[in-house]
This record gives sequence, C-alpha cells and structure tokens, in this order.
Amino acid sequence: MPREKGRKVVASNKKARHDYAILDTYEAGMALTGTEVKSLRAGRASLVDAFAQERDGELYLHGMHIPEYTQGTWTNHEPRRTRKLLLKRLEIDRLIGKTKEGGLTMVPLQVYFSDGWAKVEIALAKGKKSYDKRQDLAKRDADREIQRAAGRRGKGMDD
Repeated sequence: MPREKGRKVVASNKKARHDYAILDTYEAGMALTGTEVKSLRAGRASLVDAFAQERDGELYLHGMHIPEYTQGTWTNHEPRRTRKLLLKRLEIDRLIGKTKEGGLTMVPLQVYFSDGWAKVEIALAKGKKSYDKRQDLAKRDADREIQRAAGRRGKGMDD
C-alpha cells in the first residue's frame, strides 16, 4: 500500500497566534497509541489550552484533547493524556535553553499528518499584553480597509 503524500492538517490553534508573538517554529513527532492515530485520521483533535513543557530532559505536550476512538474497545486511550514530543537532542536542548533564559513558552500551533506521520508544529512564543492584542487587531482592520479601498479604486468605483 503506497504511503500518503503531502500535508493534511487535523487541528490548528488560531488563538495562539492572537495571544502570543511567535518567534520560532519547530516540527515534532508525537508518541501516540493506535486509537489516538485513528481518531486523528478521522480529523478529531483540539489544541485549546495545550502547551509543551520540559521534564527530565524531554519535552511533553500537555492539554491536547484527542477524543476516544468511536470503534475502540477497552484499549482506548485517555483523551487528555500527556504525550511525549519526538525531537532531535540538539533541538530539545535549544528549546529548553530558550524557555529557561528568556521567559518564553512553547505552544502547539497545529497538528497534521506529513507523509503519513502525525506531527505537531511547536512555536517558541512570548505572551502578548492586552494592549498589544488591541494594536494588532486595529492594524489588521486598517490593512483590510486599505485593501478594500484599493480594490474599489481598481474597479473604478471611487466613492
């Protein structure tokens, strides 16, 4: 049976981009059970309130919700269990060092299948203050209004 090609996004964390300033991103594998993979392939997962944390020199993903597989039996998984992230030692050490020294946090941005393997995109992020969030919203609205005006001018519909 041929392997899947490409990237199929299962879940994304839109709130993370609103709440955090994204500095750097990493792609990590996840240690999953069989029913978790089947549930992910069905497109069911939630990254709300999920975060990555270091423990004993390893990185773990906390708070990610993968619902139980509907056809699963007694072998089904716990929906919010802690999952180990699979990264190279150099990347783990770099992430741990940056979070310890800079007051940064690790936030998952999206879960996807890349060539058949379940992956999670982890971002090294710095929390935004409420005024930063308001500034970003105002800037986005202004940019949208500029694009709208330019589109009307291009079509000859000047007001």
